This record gives sequence, C-alpha cells and structure tokens, in this order.
Amino acid sequence: MKKIFFLFLIFAQSINAQELALVKKDGKFGLIRNDGTFAVEPKYSVAREFSDGLAAVKENGKWGFIDNTGAFVIPATFDSAKDFSSGICAIEKDAVWHYINKSGEIVNGNPKSDKLFDFHDGVAFFRQNDKVGLINNKFEIVLAPKYDVIRAFYKGYARVALNDKWGIIDTTGKEIAEVVYDEIGDGFNNTTWAKKGKAYGLVHNGVFIELPGVTEFGPFGTQDLIAAKKDGKFGFVDFKGQWVLKPLFDKAKGFSQNLAPVCLRGKWGYTNLTGECIVQPTYTDAEPFSENGLAAVKNLNGWGFIDKTGNLVIPTDYEISAVFGNYTRDEKGFVNGLARVKHKGKWGFLKPNGEILIEWFQNAELFQK
Repeated sequence: MKKIFFLFLIFAQSINAQELALVKKDGKFGLIRNDGTFAVEPKYSVAREFSDGLAAVKENGKWGFIDNTGAFVIPATFDSAKDFSSGICAIEKDAVWHYINKSGEIVNGNPKSDKLFDFHDGVAFFRQNDKVGLINNKFEIVLAPKYDVIRAFYKGYARVALNDKWGIIDTTGKEIAEVVYDEIGDGFNNTTWAKKGKAYGLVHNGVFIELPGVTEFGPFGTQDLIAAKKDGKFGFVDFKGQWVLKPLFDKAKGFSQNLAPVCLRGKWGYTNLTGECIVQPTYTDAEPFSENGLAAVKNLNGWGFIDKTGNLVIPTDYEISAVFGNYTRDEKGFVNGLARVKHKGKWGFLKPNGEILIEWFQNAELFQK
C-alpha cells in the first residue's frame, strides 16, 4: 500500500509540475503539453499564459482561473486578472485591485501600497511615498521602501536606482552592487558590469574592478565570462577582470557550451575559449548555444539551427523572436528541448530533429509551469 501511495504521489507531482503553453487555433485559446498533446482544447476567446499551475481565462465578460485539465478552480467573477506567481495573483473587482490566493480568496494584510504589483521570483514591489521596496508572498516586508526605482527581476537580480545612481539587489533585498554607479547592467552570478564616472568595469562580489580602455560590454552567457569592447573591438574577460580573449571581434555575445557568437566583417560565427573560430563567420546573425547543443543562426532565408561542429541540422526556413516582457527575457532558440518559431505566418515549436510539435498555430506562447 505504501508503494502504491508513493507511486501515486510521484505521478501527481509530475502532473502538477507539467509545463503548458498557451496556443491560439481558429480564434480560440487552449493549452498544449510539451509532449505534443492538448491539455485543454482551444475553446476560450480570451486567455493568459499558464503560470504557477493556473491560467486566467475570460468567460461571459469576467475572468477566472483554470487548472491544467481546463477545469475552473476559481470562478470567473473578476473584471481583470494578472498571472499567479508564488501562490498569489493580482485581480480587479469593482474597480479595486486585490491580491487573491489559489482558493480565490482575497488576501488582506499586505502593506499599504500606492499600487499593487505582480509577484515574481517570490517577491513583489510595493510603493510608499514615491519609494519602492519588496514584500514576500506572506506579505512580510523583505525590503522597506528606499529606492526610487526597482527594475524587474531577471534571473534573481534587479537593477535599482536612488538619486540617479544605480546598483543591483537580489530577491532578499541584499545589495549585490552598491547604488553608486552611473550605469549598470544585468546581474549574473554575483557579478555585473558598471560605469563609475568615466571608468567602466565589473562589479564582482561587491568589488568594482576597473577595466582601463573598455567602453562597452556585451550580454552575459551561461559562463563566467563577458564580452568587453576596447579600442573598437570586443574580447572576453573573466570575472576577475582578466582578459581571456584579446579584443579581436567587431561584435560578440555570451559564452555557452564553451562557444560564443562573434562577428567579423559583418558575418557571425563561433569562437572557442582559445580564440579559434570553430564555426567560420558566414551568418548574418547568431545566438548562443542552448543546453541541448544547438544554436540559432540566420542567413538571408531566415533562421535555422546548427550543432557544435557547425553542421546545419535544421534549415534556415524560420522566423524566431526572443520574448521581452516585464518579467521575461528568454533567449532565441531551444528552451527545455523545444524552439518557438514562426513559419509562413503561423507559430509552433520545433523538436531538435526539426519536426513540428503537434501543428502550427495562429499564436503560441512559451511553455510555463
């Protein structure tokens, strides 16, 4: 009996942890699983993405929430609704915004705020007297309002501003980079780039490391390196500020899978950690390698995908676009084994072998838990 219960528990957890994507077909919205089956057949005229186990849908002019079977778990009684995160969602009812829990109950006790903000990464902003702080999903104050601006959290870090100076905080409110810089980048692994006066450098573990002659930085990849521009060319430095690859490239993006997209004379290819071009510069654009070892590349026909030896494994027949929203910035290409692409005006998901998952849709959003 214990074994049966354990297996049932594992099955239930796998269902609850499922990733679903919002798709639009014949003017109606539904949800698909990442195994290529419909979790909810398209039947809703208006819907939002699946998030935190629920999706907001509109029925008879009101918003409610369905689970991954399409059953309403919170009746459609709200005038507006955002997305659940950390078990909390902002909704509007009778021209007033409230937080609700997953039972649909209005949750009271949150600190007074000039506006209700969405929860993400376990925290939400709250604003008092033109200053912004953080609360957790128990509505405890994580960070008292002290900053003029807190940008959206990205991969656990957020840029903050006070008196026209910038820094970085994590979701506990801890300053990863002091709020003393004139410009600052995204955070990654306790590191960011920053400008202080006329000097550019890295802030690593709270310490500013000036990089003489550097005038620009590229985006982070998945490794502890970042592209830096000096004397008009990009090279790569490690998080101690040491040059790993000398500035040789016209443009560069982040390292992933020990390879980085680089541009020479208007064409993109890939360099390894020793500066050897593993993939010769022949493309009009290129993106970092995904965890499955494929990277998106572009030529005059469109986007396709290469492997780490440079072989084109999926033809350049597609359009792809990164998703940039208030809280999402997902890389172009494969995410958790599937790539969101557009082909002949329709959206869908490609498998690593180039096959389409299910079919093409009028629209398709990213998979979410």
